[in-house]
Amino acid sequence: MKTPDSKTPPTQPSPGADDALVATAHHEAGHAVMAVSLGRHIHKVTIAPGKMAFGGTRLGHCEIKKGRAKGVNDRLEDDVLILLAGMVAEARFTGQYCHRGAGRDLDDVANLLCTRAASPRQHETLRRRMIAKTEHILSDDAHVAAIRTIAGELLDKTTISGRAVRHHFQQAQQRHP
Repeated sequence: MKTPDSKTPPTQPSPGADDALVATAHHEAGHAVMAVSLGRHIHKVTIAPGKMAFGGTRLGHCEIKKGRAKGVNDRLEDDVLILLAGMVAEARFTGQYCHRGAGRDLDDVANLLCTRAASPRQHETLRRRMIAKTEHILSDDAHVAAIRTIAGELLDKTTISGRAVRHHFQQAQQRHP
């Protein structure tokens, strides 16, 4: 089993929690933490199943508000990091990447990176760099703590507000300077 960051062991599920639901909670918490760390505003995060606009179902959703709190250096890169953060955070729990569960995110990443990469080889190199950058950002102790706390609250309440996400993120930043 490949662990993306061998320094931090996968998180343990709470007793009685469904592993797939716990993985989904970590996935959505990863999107939320990355978005907040990049200055995006979150409307809400949920692990409730729902329908997608063009058919199919989704297991959870992190709804990001339009606009941002701070300036952006590269919007496309930020979007890619937020999309990859779900898979990376989930892998910290499961110990491996779930490409199937992150399929929609990975498709969106591929579409975004096509605007930057001229060849398939450049595309793959850029994708690997973005995954490595996402892993690095989310390996910070404060980010790990925020993901665990937000995932736990999602398991308790199913849906949490962007305000709660910001609160947990700020608390984690204060506990892990």
